[in-house]
Amino acid sequence: MRVGLIGAGGWAQRVHAPGLADHPGVELVSVWARRQDAAAELAGSYCAQVAADPAELIAQVDAVAFAVPPAIQADLALEAAKAGRHLILEKPLAATLDEAERLAGAIADAGVVSIMALVRRFAHETSQWLDGLHELGGLAGGNAQWLSGALLSEDYVDSRWRHEHGALLDIGPHVIDLMDAALGPVTDVVAATHGSHDLWHILMAHEGGATSTISISLRLPMRPTVTEFTVYGDHGYRSLPGRDSSAAECYTALLDDFVAMIHSNTTTHPVDAQRGLHLQRTIHTITQKVTRP
Repeated sequence: MRVGLIGAGGWAQRVHAPGLADHPGVELVSVWARRQDAAAELAGSYCAQVAADPAELIAQVDAVAFAVPPAIQADLALEAAKAGRHLILEKPLAATLDEAERLAGAIADAGVVSIMALVRRFAHETSQWLDGLHELGGLAGGNAQWLSGALLSEDYVDSRWRHEHGALLDIGPHVIDLMDAALGPVTDVVAATHGSHDLWHILMAHEGGATSTISISLRLPMRPTVTEFTVYGDHGYRSLPGRDSSAAECYTALLDDFVAMIHSNTTTHPVDAQRGLHLQRTIHTITQKVTRP
């Protein structure tokens, strides 16, 4: 399967490009980025072509992987879906709920395969944790924390969308997705606060009556990053183990699922574009409920 990569930033260099180049089920054939020098450097490392524009890349491939800001992804993935191309999408799905609804609708109409790069969902320790929780049942609530100083470092100094939208759009989809997968679909955002250091505290209600609290920030001077996911109920208190699977291993597992979906003509997946839309709706509701502490 011929795949094109849109984007040539740090995440594309570290995860997308090597993952696509090394996977036996796909071939990285084309790269496009706004900075043509970056696209050329990345493409050259994997003997891929450099597309002159997104339309040329879309015309050359069977599937498109995105490693670009959400507003750019929303526009270009829409064009790729309309052209019948399968999609590997970054989170969040789009910058706004309206954009996410248009993109998810176009993907459904086109009948193409989509999968979100919610990489922690593809870690074996996450799968085992979620499977165990679902077997036990009886969960009453949960807590999640993702507290980092990433936006204080030089690693993301050029990531304008992260500095503009902060933790809610960047790591928010990961955290909401995991609590939703553990406790059941989020049905309401009960309360949300947003304070200094881009610190969010969010209280969510889940189908079945469970509740969860989330605390996230990318502007707290913490080393190492704190990531904790816990749930509790009839069977006590259970924490997600520390991350053993690397991002590269998770991305390989994502590609395994992606290729299998295409070969089996399956267009639904636990983290497909419709899942991305659900997360975007939750994020939109958070922004409507937010108050200053």
